[in-house]
Amino acid sequence: MSSIIVAIDLGTTKVVCIAGKKIDNGRFRVLAFNEAASYGVRRGQVENIQSVVGVVRPMLEGIKNMLSMEVNEVFVGIAGQHIRYIDICNELPRDDYEREISEGEVKQLEYNIRITSPKNSGEEILHVIPQTYSIDEVHDITDPVGRLGKCLRGHFHIILGKTESKRHTELCMKRLGLTLKDIILEPIASARAVLDDDDKMLGVAMIDMGGGTTDLIIYYEGIVKHTAVIPFGGNVITEDIKTGCGILARQAEQIKIQHGSCVATMVSKSVITVPGIGGRDAKEISFQTLAGIIEARVEEIMDIVMNEIRNCRLKLGAGIVFTGGASQMANLREFVTLKTGLPVRIGRPDRISSDSPQEIIHPKYSTAVGLIMYAADLLEGYEKKDKYETFLPVGSATPSDSPKPPASPSPGKMILDTLKSFFTVKPDEL
Repeated sequence: MSSIIVAIDLGTTKVVCIAGKKIDNGRFRVLAFNEAASYGVRRGQVENIQSVVGVVRPMLEGIKNMLSMEVNEVFVGIAGQHIRYIDICNELPRDDYEREISEGEVKQLEYNIRITSPKNSGEEILHVIPQTYSIDEVHDITDPVGRLGKCLRGHFHIILGKTESKRHTELCMKRLGLTLKDIILEPIASARAVLDDDDKMLGVAMIDMGGGTTDLIIYYEGIVKHTAVIPFGGNVITEDIKTGCGILARQAEQIKIQHGSCVATMVSKSVITVPGIGGRDAKEISFQTLAGIIEARVEEIMDIVMNEIRNCRLKLGAGIVFTGGASQMANLREFVTLKTGLPVRIGRPDRISSDSPQEIIHPKYSTAVGLIMYAADLLEGYEKKDKYETFLPVGSATPSDSPKPPASPSPGKMILDTLKSFFTVKPDEL
């Protein structure tokens, strides 16, 4: 039972609690999950701790009952506009350059990055993602372990978040009587669930369209090259429909889901009848009017996304993969393919066992399932961590997999030091 992982996706529109475990062949089994409307979270950030606790507590009780076990620690996803990204390089000089580079030295370099990376006030590092390494004049190395050289350099993609946001999440878990095992950036989790190795090698942009934000992560040659958060999601489309059609938010959300389309020219001229409120007359809204509102906002979001993609200057052989609840809008693939010229598909978390609840294989659950998968990767990393807990000071030249005792001085050096203590002479005269 100790291998069971519990994770919480604290989204803007919904909260998902999920439990699962890794099984054979790299697949996962989802053992239990439940979902509830989100309160106290705005654009990915916890704003009202009491509201979040009130939503999550009964969900956790449900998970405990389904598993017939206690839940003491959880992984939690984090997102929001406060997330910031920087690319940075650091190096580790090596005195013993004829010795092979060890995994401990690579960990030392990552540790140095965590200590020395520039941070704004009130920020902390959430993830340090290796890009490539250089050894002396050899560049673009993906795995430096076992090579020789005088200087190891690492290029890293650093993800930072507001300390306050992380503390709010920690406080929520503490009030629930839980230990927060780790915080995981949600687009990284989603990518773990919907992208395969071929996607990442060819070059792919994964776009996770949630309620509060649209998250972008770009892979190329198997490496995370870029991440971004666009502060618009499905909720702003609903708000546009509400304002443009003069109806309630819940009515706007309903007709968006049932009748919405991203391409106005691909819908009929039929109308939707929306019941009036408080004795008012019903409203008739044409499919084309509804689609025109949706298309305008989706185009705005995609303009921002494509600007991020163009700035990376990478050839995305695998195109674009959409996931998240808002990715279910009709004709989204056709709209984006026409606009970008790239192949587009909708990503679902389908790498789970056949005895898992099959309703979980839906784009809106990609983050939740990905949290389980990524958490399993982290736990495997924790098992190796004990080897690298003792790091040398930043910039040390020869870190190793385990600390070495200081070398004993030679007998000749001991005699020399003793003579120096009795006589005032130059070293070369002894």
